[in-house]
Amino acid sequence: MSESLIETATTKQVDDLYWRENYSAITESDEQLRQIVASTELPPLMVALAAATGDYSILRDELRPPQPPVDTVGQPHGGMDAAAQEAARELAFEALRKIRDEKITSVGTLDDEQATTILDWITNQATSDYHEMLKHDMALVPEVSGAPNFTKDQVAPTRDFTVAVIGSGVAGMAAAYRLKQAGIDYTVFEKGHDVGGTWWKNTYPGVRLDTPNYAYSFSFAQRDDWPQQFSEGAEIHKYTRDVAERAGITQNIQIGTEVLSATWDEEDGRWVLSMVVDGGQVQERRFNAVLTAVGQLDRPKFPDTPGHGKFAGIHVHSAEWKPGIELKGKKVAVIGTGASAYQIVPAIVDEVAELKVFQRSSPWMLPTPFYYEDMPESVTWLVEHLPQYGQWLRFWQHWLGVEGRQHTTAADPNWTKEGSVSAINERVRQQLTEMLKEQYADRPDLLAKVTPDYIVGGKRMLRDNGVWAKSLKKPQTTLVTSGMSEMTEAGIIDGEGTLHELDVIIYATGFQASEFLEPLRITGRNGQDLHEYWGGNATAYAGATVPGFPNLFIVSGPNTGHVVNGSLFSMIEYGLTYILDALNIVLEKDLKALDLKQDVLDEFVADLDAANAQKAWGHPDVHTWYKNKFGRVSQIWPYPIVEYWNITRAVDQSQYTEIR
Repeated sequence: MSESLIETATTKQVDDLYWRENYSAITESDEQLRQIVASTELPPLMVALAAATGDYSILRDELRPPQPPVDTVGQPHGGMDAAAQEAARELAFEALRKIRDEKITSVGTLDDEQATTILDWITNQATSDYHEMLKHDMALVPEVSGAPNFTKDQVAPTRDFTVAVIGSGVAGMAAAYRLKQAGIDYTVFEKGHDVGGTWWKNTYPGVRLDTPNYAYSFSFAQRDDWPQQFSEGAEIHKYTRDVAERAGITQNIQIGTEVLSATWDEEDGRWVLSMVVDGGQVQERRFNAVLTAVGQLDRPKFPDTPGHGKFAGIHVHSAEWKPGIELKGKKVAVIGTGASAYQIVPAIVDEVAELKVFQRSSPWMLPTPFYYEDMPESVTWLVEHLPQYGQWLRFWQHWLGVEGRQHTTAADPNWTKEGSVSAINERVRQQLTEMLKEQYADRPDLLAKVTPDYIVGGKRMLRDNGVWAKSLKKPQTTLVTSGMSEMTEAGIIDGEGTLHELDVIIYATGFQASEFLEPLRITGRNGQDLHEYWGGNATAYAGATVPGFPNLFIVSGPNTGHVVNGSLFSMIEYGLTYILDALNIVLEKDLKALDLKQDVLDEFVADLDAANAQKAWGHPDVHTWYKNKFGRVSQIWPYPIVEYWNITRAVDQSQYTEIR
């Protein structure tokens, strides 16, 4: 359906672009139903059955998934023991049979009591502080969705008010959708030629998700038919395009348009945007507010090795992959061993004649044996036959990631052992090290090179299904750990003086992540340049707003990233609630703009920095792109995600100066 607000049987509205009114009838035999139940993760199945049948008695207290803290690998069924699993399967079978026999093919929305019953059960009675936040991602609880609680026609029907959104990746698409729901006139400017941001831009071999697929989706676009557990890049790009169409925002996206600068006009109370359109034509347009959604992983980073640029062969960054690059039978170097390299190397290793992997630091990896696997048949069947099952599977994956492995990264001030920050952190380090020893038992020379020397949790861990080790152990692969001393026309000279002759160099060297909003020039009040104000140390209250830059809002800004807990989509959507509330205040009070007070940001950043210092990624021995050139963590949110939810529920007007 193309509309997001769909009237249900209970006359409530569901904010989900993929909402289905009816599902296929169940015709399978009892034996087939038992087989489906036996091969399915129980917690999301049980709550889906309770919601569909209206029988919440199946959510028995003694069957709650205990969900012990996950150090490395989560336990199946949330840690339910064998007896609980057996009892739950019998209840699930009877419920599925009831749905079949009573021909139940649709489900209504949940009232607050029903939603709370489900939350208490599936979260094992986690603190009620999480409840409202979690309901935001329950499609059947429309009252707590992220949809704006106002429309412009309600608060300022006669005012001319326009908003510019810069970028049409997932952040820009979410911003456009919420602005449309609020009835605010907006235009999205996209320098590329399609929506999707990183998923449009990154087409390198092997590109795919490293987040469970159901959890990697908008709360307002809960697609339920994902083909793989961690989908390939093209599938995610397809999703973004589909969401844009269903949301009806494509006509408001001006592609092939790069915004060069944004300048605040104090007298007019609007932003003047200068942009260049395909063909080189420069235009200027004025907007009452600007939302930047340009992302952090957009500007490729290259090593500063002497001779960079001299290489006579093909050289390409992973984010600028060009179709038609021929690798078969070539001598290829991959520089880097981060997330993109981890996907590229296994994808090309059997195609090339020689593969040189240049490693600066080896990654910690989480065992994920099903990383490349298709979605299980039982999931595919349930998505089609059990109303809202896909949405409940998404919720389960979302909940498991809300706090995730955060406990493994918290620093113990009394811990003195080098290489870790707490007893739990050390235990995880030992477990992951033992797994590496098993993988490289036949190659002790490689084991020494691939065992990371930094604190676990210092940066995002990669998904390990064994293909990385297999790729490094192949006879055509050489792992180079001595660095790069020089690049020449023929190839790369390593730190030991050996020349590696090459045909192709692939840079998997990441992005200039800490240089937020570069190269966009933003000039605020009194002619203040935003990048000069930051001085290379980007900060923003709630990651969204900066003093002296009224009605300028950053979607997914400084310190809204995550390492071991949380969700990109949650941070984007929660932040947009805050931004939309600010626009509501501006409209309702007929203001030109709101401008954050400096002392508010100062206090916020001081607390944030203190919290990040108590995390593995904030340890002084850890050096990653999460830190800027001053060594300050400018990327990561260090608190429980519910704290970001609380901060972004509403704007505290006392924290702002009103511009009239």
